[in-house]
Amino acid sequence: MADGKREQERAVSGLRFHPDTGRLPIVSDLAHGFRASLVSVVANPLLALGKIVAGVLGNSYALIADGIESSADVFSSLIVWKALRVSTRPADHDHPYGHGKAESIAGLVVAGVLLAAALLIAVQSVREIVTPHHAPAPFTLIVLVVVVATKELLFRYVVRAGRAIGSTALKNDAWHHRSDAITSAAAFIGIAIALIGGDGYEAADDWAALVACAVIAYNGVQLAKPALAEIMDAAVEREIEARVRAIAGAVDGVRQIEKCRIRKSGLGLLMDIHVVVDGELSVREGHAIAHRVKDALMAAADLPVHDVVVHTEPD
Repeated sequence: MADGKREQERAVSGLRFHPDTGRLPIVSDLAHGFRASLVSVVANPLLALGKIVAGVLGNSYALIADGIESSADVFSSLIVWKALRVSTRPADHDHPYGHGKAESIAGLVVAGVLLAAALLIAVQSVREIVTPHHAPAPFTLIVLVVVVATKELLFRYVVRAGRAIGSTALKNDAWHHRSDAITSAAAFIGIAIALIGGDGYEAADDWAALVACAVIAYNGVQLAKPALAEIMDAAVEREIEARVRAIAGAVDGVRQIEKCRIRKSGLGLLMDIHVVVDGELSVREGHAIAHRVKDALMAAADLPVHDVVVHTEPD
């Protein structure tokens, strides 16, 4: 039961300690994330245009549908790129807690775009299934092989960047690439069946596009969950809280950690922590201990801490 709860918390938090470095993603990796988002912004329109043109010339609606899904990727990649820039802005008068939520909102929008694309392709696939048409051209298979390979490489590159900076939006954008590769692979299978089967199998690529829609929709729902959890200020995983408690508890003058509430905001962490100190200390001395706790947490190399509120309790 405890293991199951822990897995649920891990799934909600969206943050992991890196297995090699032993730290959480930090903002110093942000340049990697910007490069990855720009690669998506440049690559997606080129791939979308290529697939739509090949689909029209090759009489393949599965390929056209694939191109439409890539067109949605253009929109989502632009959202992610802009959200990363906004989320790193410092706190101001109107946003005293910073702009980190822009990154979570972008992640939710990207998931929504994925669901909308799945619905659009499904509707058009059904229309093509009930409308007689010619079989796709053989050259479309070559186009799809190139697309699948390119999209899978993009997925691996972008998802690594998303994990490096702890960006839900960037990881969701990476899954757009993986979903695109899935739809392209499904289209390849459908077109191959249509070409091999001959008369009566012309709609095979349309059925393949319809099956791919179910995969895309499933991914969209799964990607929406962590983004929504971050917007709702869900708790981070237990290992992160344990690390924060350990750092704060090691500060001279701290006798115990009472409460510890941590939430992910954009690419970093915001936290409220209650520390127990000697009840006979003066206000000035207790305040000094609280400052040392905050400084220790802000200086932790393995935690991307943006701000800490420390409250002292008398022992």
